[in-house]
Amino acid sequence: MTTPRSSQEVSGGSAGSRGGYDTISFLSDYGHQDEFVGVVHSVIAAIAPQVRIVDVTHGIAACDVRAGGLALARSAQFLMPGVVLAVVDPGVGTPRRAVAVEVGDGASVLVGPDNGLLAPAVALVGGASRAVELTGSEYRLDSQPELGATFDGRDVFAPAAAHLCCGVPLEALGPSIDAATLTPAMVPVSHHSGDELVAEVLWVDRFGNCQLNLDPAEVDGLAAAGAPLQVAVGEDLQTAERARAYADVTAGRVGLITDSSGLVSLALPQRSAAAELGLHEGAEVRLTAAAADERGGARPTVVTPVGLKPRPQGGHP
Repeated sequence: MTTPRSSQEVSGGSAGSRGGYDTISFLSDYGHQDEFVGVVHSVIAAIAPQVRIVDVTHGIAACDVRAGGLALARSAQFLMPGVVLAVVDPGVGTPRRAVAVEVGDGASVLVGPDNGLLAPAVALVGGASRAVELTGSEYRLDSQPELGATFDGRDVFAPAAAHLCCGVPLEALGPSIDAATLTPAMVPVSHHSGDELVAEVLWVDRFGNCQLNLDPAEVDGLAAAGAPLQVAVGEDLQTAERARAYADVTAGRVGLITDSSGLVSLALPQRSAAAELGLHEGAEVRLTAAAADERGGARPTVVTPVGLKPRPQGGHP
């Protein structure tokens, strides 16, 4: 491997007008079985040895841009100001753009492929201040055509992130691009269909909790009049109740909990809701209020009906 030059060598010793950044938050679909994460760490350390690297996650499913973007968005408001390096890049080696996107008037810069991965986090923190395409050859690893063009995390994104930390100004990395031309995220939006609130499972965590693309107010609105609600999973009818904590969910019921991201998750205490309800990321979920003749004798708990059916082909609603 060719040892990258330091930013001081590249920029003639200037630390840049902003003085650089102290932290790189790193997210990818690289996993830990191969050497990819370690190589990226080493490239960064060779350029910017003073920088702390926070590994957000490297467990994103291979090539799942949407999952990576959602994970980045869930994390964004809790990450240290600095550089965010995000690499989930099924289009590596193609003409898709490599970009750096400044947010918060320079508080942070997100570096990664322009494929929608960065978009949810950028939107969550108020949009882009500036953006550039990463074309500056002096801020990449030295060209080695024999190594191919399949590892931009090592050759393009990691060097750019490290040089930014050393004070290289954003505009030195490449030409300015209109932030409005950045690839948007493909995130599904909930909607009403008659009396039903139609949602989608965004994420299944390691405990089997199923995050929906629903704000708690949307769910609570179904029971605005205190009406009991039921949950339908396939042909099964169950009761789902609003609960503050997983342990508060009544035995035999499905919990509807406001999770740590502020969205509603389906959960079962100490069990996998995904496994028991047959749910997966992308599954459609339907919530409806119980019919008036089903309300007698119901507990005063806020509960919600959820119906599952196969996800329609052709993308997101």
